[in-house]
Amino acid sequence: MTRDLDLVATCFEQIARRDMLLKELSRWQIGGPAELVLSPRSAEELGAILRLLNECGLRYAVVGDGSNILFDDSGYRGVILRIGSAFSKFELHQEGQVTAGAGLWVPDYTRRVIRAGLSGCVHAIGIPGRLGGLIAMNGGSQRRGIGENLVKATVVRTDGEIITLDQEACNFSYRSSRMQKSGDIVIEASFSYEVCDVSSLRREALAILIERNRKFPRKLPNCGSVFLSNPKMYDEVGPPGRAIEQVGLKGYRYGGAQLSLHHANFIVNNGSATSSDILALIALARRRVADQTGYFMDCEVRYLEPEGAFRMAHEVA
Repeated sequence: MTRDLDLVATCFEQIARRDMLLKELSRWQIGGPAELVLSPRSAEELGAILRLLNECGLRYAVVGDGSNILFDDSGYRGVILRIGSAFSKFELHQEGQVTAGAGLWVPDYTRRVIRAGLSGCVHAIGIPGRLGGLIAMNGGSQRRGIGENLVKATVVRTDGEIITLDQEACNFSYRSSRMQKSGDIVIEASFSYEVCDVSSLRREALAILIERNRKFPRKLPNCGSVFLSNPKMYDEVGPPGRAIEQVGLKGYRYGGAQLSLHHANFIVNNGSATSSDILALIALARRRVADQTGYFMDCEVRYLEPEGAFRMAHEVA
């Protein structure tokens, strides 16, 4: 395996980093070293990387900004493919059409769309992360998803082939898409929005940001919302943060991790949190809420196994 990693690193030496600490890519600031991190600069280069990785039989994982990922303290024995600023295309077309790269920072993308007087993605204004990751998980806020306005997505398949998927083929559902299951890597997407008054859009965005700043922790490392909002549970019990608070766990600490005092659906790193601390809090909150409500909360957060693949964090907690 070391020989194959050396081969890949040599073939793509301009975009390669060996033994990079994954906490550098984590908004939780948690994670040990990855054997190799590659930051492709184009869809064609990404396809070539995937073909070589498949040929060598090397495991790999795809990340963007690391905003919804828990890396393990022991790191990752394989290749990390980082989709970043090289994929930052942004183009406005006629009649509310937008094309954007997967590496765009979501708040930046949203502000550009707002400045163009287009309505439909204001709900994403305060969400950290890259656009490709948001598309893959059909992320959003206010119970909306970015996939609502997506027309088509360009993806690189696991065999390196570049294809285009229309909205139906993306198979969007609440916080889910085809890409999560297929392993397709989003590199670009086109959207259709309605023309709207810029001033009203800015007011809406400002109101969302003010509310997010009021409710959510900002000074300590965190990954955003940890648990998914289950529509049925939401109607009967409320959102995950409220359910966790009702069972008395808001502010609860385990090691260096804490269920935030600002919002109980956030776990913050108080400076020394480990991946085990985070998983322990996830397991505790999930068990206590289930004991009281009958609902087992699933995670938005994905955990990267040191010698495996991404799994939803509640599956390993």
